[in-house]
Amino acid sequence: MREQPYQPLAARLRPSSLAEYIGQTHLLARGRPLREALESGQLHSMILWGPPGVGKTTLARLMSSACDARFLAVSAVLSGVKEIRAAIEEAQFYRQNGQRTVLFVDEVHRFNKSQQDAFLPYVEDGTLIFIGATTENPSFELNKALLSRARVYVLRSLGQDELLQLLHAACKDPRGLGERTVRFTEVELQALAHAADGDARRVLNLLEIAADLAEAEGGQLSEQGLSEVLQGSVRRFDKQGDDFYDQISALHKSVRGSDPDAALYWLARMLDGGVDPYYLARRIIRMAWEDIGLADPRALQIANDAAQTYERLGKPEGELALGQAVIYLAVAAKSNAGYNAYNAARAFVQHDASREVPMHLRNAPTQLMKELGHGHKYRYAHDEPHAYAAGESYLPEGMPEPGWYRPVPRGLEIKIGDKLTFLRKLDEAAGKQKGKGD
Repeated sequence: MREQPYQPLAARLRPSSLAEYIGQTHLLARGRPLREALESGQLHSMILWGPPGVGKTTLARLMSSACDARFLAVSAVLSGVKEIRAAIEEAQFYRQNGQRTVLFVDEVHRFNKSQQDAFLPYVEDGTLIFIGATTENPSFELNKALLSRARVYVLRSLGQDELLQLLHAACKDPRGLGERTVRFTEVELQALAHAADGDARRVLNLLEIAADLAEAEGGQLSEQGLSEVLQGSVRRFDKQGDDFYDQISALHKSVRGSDPDAALYWLARMLDGGVDPYYLARRIIRMAWEDIGLADPRALQIANDAAQTYERLGKPEGELALGQAVIYLAVAAKSNAGYNAYNAARAFVQHDASREVPMHLRNAPTQLMKELGHGHKYRYAHDEPHAYAAGESYLPEGMPEPGWYRPVPRGLEIKIGDKLTFLRKLDEAAGKQKGKGD
């Protein structure tokens, strides 16, 4: 008798019906469009977007089966134009015989634009029902023509309860561990579920490794054995994908929102996921400039000091400095007045003509330049009352005061605002005095 080839636990337990499928209730609950399409057999082209191990391939197979369609699968990692053409020709053949075909493309974002375009005519004429699976944001990775012909469904990571449900089912199912002598405690199963970080495939792989170790130890997993199983497990973190950008966004917004605990959480998540700490240090400095600015200049100094500390101490000691910095930035007085003023000035300059520098502000290093009027009637501010040349203008001639910088009533900018108000009053008084003189 020929021995059956080995299949991983996750493959042996792949659901064969919707009743066995765990997770994605936001898409598959009764009354939801995808559930109704599946039950009615009226399938449409779609993109399944979600992290690894949440059931994208399984869901595509179930939908194909429910619609009595043939299931063809290609991987964008391994396939090229030849495989695409062969799949389309096969779909055309079976269409002539009255049978529909679901073409499932795994990692569809790996295909370039021309490869993605190759599917369009056959999606349009009904030769095939296209289902693409991707871990990357379709908005950035898929072309608009394909997106316009397919509905995007977002699949979520499995929760702790859903992973535990999967583990319990695997322990009882004859296809899983049901006929083996190993037994796991609830605490051990919870530890496996926690380590899987929302990934169903990972949790079943961990369970299988744990079962093999438990059998070697007499049927019950030891504490050391469990530790060995969990040792290599890390949280999901894509250093270039949406997780990365979403988490850095969450960190920045937590600092801006003055929530030190949330800021620490996202910082710790990113460090735990393996993000480059030097990148985080640069972003923390950016936060100090953008969201705190002159309301508390100490925030910038602390951010810079934290970056230098990490550079000197490295991991893990230097991470404490980054943590202290985000706490300070989160609790510091906030102002985006400088950030807004700079952006407004840049936008103005980009669209404005090149205005001449006023004569009294021009540099005059030579006698000729002085004779041409460079620097003429310049008033040296330190020689004026309050070290301020009241009524003087430093803008190009004919340019109105733009008022870009508007200090907020928080932190040091309260005093800055008071000073600017005082200086404006000196300007007004100088203007009135000049008017009397005229």
